[in-house]
Amino acid sequence: MLKKYLLIILSFFVTLPTFALDLKYHSPAYIYKKINPAIVAVDSQLDDGISCGTGCIIDKNGTILTSAHILEDGKDIIVTMSNGEDYKAKVIKRLGENKDIALLKISVPYYLKTVKLGDSSKIKVGESVLAIGNPFGFKGTLTQGIISRIDYAKNRIQTDAAINPGSSGGPLLNTHGEIIGINQAIYNPDNNISNIGIGFATPVNLIKEYLNFEI
Repeated sequence: MLKKYLLIILSFFVTLPTFALDLKYHSPAYIYKKINPAIVAVDSQLDDGISCGTGCIIDKNGTILTSAHILEDGKDIIVTMSNGEDYKAKVIKRLGENKDIALLKISVPYYLKTVKLGDSSKIKVGESVLAIGNPFGFKGTLTQGIISRIDYAKNRIQTDAAINPGSSGGPLLNTHGEIIGINQAIYNPDNNISNIGIGFATPVNLIKEYLNFEI
């Protein structure tokens, strides 16, 4: 009997390091360090100012996924990398209205860090999520929350992870660091005076249909 208990205790200590390592790889700090180099700021020069948002690098050669409404009718689109480098971008493809998705392309002399597209069909209400973006120009901001609701009729993921102006086009990530949605909008009955914890993202599976393997 004593031998049996010793084996149980020993097996616990053997599996403990693996469990701790798994927690590390799913932690917000680890995911942020891994993913943030693939997140960019997107500035679109308009006649009356600048429209600012966020983008995700999804191809090592410089293809960037973002929200179409950021671009509007901008003449020049500048992408700022996490290391501060600026590049002029061109629009490859754009889909407005409810889908609100656009693809940009930049030319860089080296391979870029990328973020992986996940599977939004597997998400559940209550799951933890992370958002990385540039709210109000605060570049590389990480926020955390849960999936609050899934609106199947309108193809939107609702989350309480803080999303503010400038976060549009940024990723909504699962705990594996995969994109499950692209942050699009917030519910703001007080006209952007405050964030009340109701944000929306376009599901990534809808986006993958739109990409049509163009990357």
